[in-house]
Amino acid sequence: MAVDPDIPINKHIKQAVNHLEKVLNYAPMVAEGRDATVHLTTQDWHVVADALFKLDTPEEALPEQIEDYGLADRNEVIVLTTPDYDIRVEMVAA
Repeated sequence: MAVDPDIPINKHIKQAVNHLEKVLNYAPMVAEGRDATVHLTTQDWHVVADALFKLDTPEEALPEQIEDYGLADRNEVIVLTTPDYDIRVEMVAA
């Protein structure tokens, strides 16, 4: 899925940061120890993935709790590392 050309890059990043903040706020509610799995809609997941991996988003634009991030499971899961949690961000099954 390509970045939506109708959405300005800065708005795309702002949307992604909003989704990331929701993921970070929700993770403690579903965590088992350090591990948490949070689901996003396919569209929201792609917005986050674009901001993290395609748009050269500056580190300072991301929520400060995120220490590291990457992809897992054939690039279908976003993995976020925070001081308290290892979070898997998965797409809601269709």
